[in-house]
Amino acid sequence: MHNQWDVELSFEEDGTHTACEARLIGTGAPALTGRGESERSTGDRPVARIGEEVAAARALDELSRRLRTQATGDIQDESHRPGYLIY
Repeated sequence: MHNQWDVELSFEEDGTHTACEARLIGTGAPALTGRGESERSTGDRPVARIGEEVAAARALDELSRRLRTQATGDIQDESHRPGYLIY
């Protein structure tokens, strides 16, 4: 069996703030998203890549937490016992 999920990152920027949405896509992928934001300090040079990296890292962290929560719930539903994930 082969299955593939991809993560799509979408950015919105206004020069100071950067927002990122991380979305799982693919056949059978849970419909989950994570959101992250970053804000450039007034004394920093405007380097969009850095804001995108920070916002993406935060969005992926939230997506990861949501995926673990869903997996724990699925374990509980299947086993009819409390689910615990060790990571």
